[in-house]
Amino acid sequence: MERNLKNVLVISFGFLLLFTAYGGLQSLQSSLHSEEGLGVASLSVVYAALILSSMFLPPILIKKLGCKWTITGSMCCYIAFSLGNFYASWYTLIPTSVILGLGGAPLWSAKCTYLTIAGNSYAEKAGKNGKDIINQYFGVFFLIFQSSGIWGNLISSLIFSQASNKATIDETPSKQNAKGLYQVQLSPADLIAEISEENLACCGAYDCMTDTTNTTGSAEPSNSLIYTLLGIYTASGVLAVLLIVIFLDQIKSDQAETEKEVLETPSFCSTFLATFQHLKDKRQCLLIPLTMYSGFEQGFLSGDYTKTYVTCALGIHYVGYVMICFSSVNSLCSLLFGKISQFTGRKLLFALAAVTNTACIVALLLWKPHPKQLAVFFVFPALWGLSDAIWQTQTNGLYGILFEKHKEAAFANYRLWESFGFVIAFGYSTKLQVYIKLYILLSVLVLSMVTYGAVEYLEAKSSPGTPTATKKENVGPLTEETDM
Repeated sequence: MERNLKNVLVISFGFLLLFTAYGGLQSLQSSLHSEEGLGVASLSVVYAALILSSMFLPPILIKKLGCKWTITGSMCCYIAFSLGNFYASWYTLIPTSVILGLGGAPLWSAKCTYLTIAGNSYAEKAGKNGKDIINQYFGVFFLIFQSSGIWGNLISSLIFSQASNKATIDETPSKQNAKGLYQVQLSPADLIAEISEENLACCGAYDCMTDTTNTTGSAEPSNSLIYTLLGIYTASGVLAVLLIVIFLDQIKSDQAETEKEVLETPSFCSTFLATFQHLKDKRQCLLIPLTMYSGFEQGFLSGDYTKTYVTCALGIHYVGYVMICFSSVNSLCSLLFGKISQFTGRKLLFALAAVTNTACIVALLLWKPHPKQLAVFFVFPALWGLSDAIWQTQTNGLYGILFEKHKEAAFANYRLWESFGFVIAFGYSTKLQVYIKLYILLSVLVLSMVTYGAVEYLEAKSSPGTPTATKKENVGPLTEETDM
């Protein structure tokens, strides 16, 4: 048990270090590289490559290299993305985004395979239930991994706060000066940035669609600060790789046979074909809008809200604090809703998420962001985190319950359509004004609820009186795909 637990902790802290870097970079892409939409274009490419990677690479790489070296190689793909940000251009960021996307699916698949085999191996020796041990291992993993969103964003905020501090040393403290410039108190260091009313008019739903909006109101971080941040992120990724290479045990020879069986049953070709054959199921087709909406709503928060509301009105150094709020609420609510869903049922939780998201979308359409309303900037990501926790936990659970006999094909479709939602959301990010994107988001949400309702109706009709909400399956290992 001690050896297996050591391996679980090594993988968990390796992923923590790796996604501390990637999570922080993802939140900053739209603000840091706004020229011609380079930042959001790179994110769109990441998820497009992830779609292709999910279909082809994981079984091949894990079979040839084994879990340990697949994890190691895939982590290097993430480091390449960090290096590409040092000299961000279409010729560096897009290729490294492709590399990251291709490495994403093998990374998660190898991690799932390793933990599953380790759990089954220990359970067999100890005479315990394999599912119970696997759930414990994944519980430990997510307990450690989920905090990566907090640390990555905290690092970026603390570093970029130095830019505002340096830029405002000589400023005279007053609420509004003769030029009509407002001052923003930047906790925790009481930093001050000045924002003109003219620039504030370009923030929010009716943004001005110009590259300059992402730096209004605060000093642009210097190249030295950007390089410092990227250096820390890259070092974090390198430490993750070293941790895996040095401390993660190879799968033993007797376990390797189990690994081979896991990867070959069903075969790669049959799994690939089953992904598309599964679309013959009417319920799967009806769940496509809901699954895509998960990508749309996450893409909006990290690609549009961070740039057009937070960076525009407060400054880039606030992006990290806002995303910490989102990550914290998301993690807590994921744990909470995972527990209470057996009492409330999934329908009530889906309704809560839909109402909360709808209220946020309407409020974002009406709200004109202003530095004086600092708390409001954190209210939206908190409510968004609550909703996203429901979308993730309940949609994964729904797939596991509805498609109990075809889990592989069902979750392949889940990854496919959610990634497709990310690609679309990031793809049109620089082409449309924010209010149009909010209307699109609202339309997809309404369509999702209508088609989800149809799924529930079909289920109730086919199995009257069966409490499907309590038929939980072991879907934990698959819920992390959204974290990419």
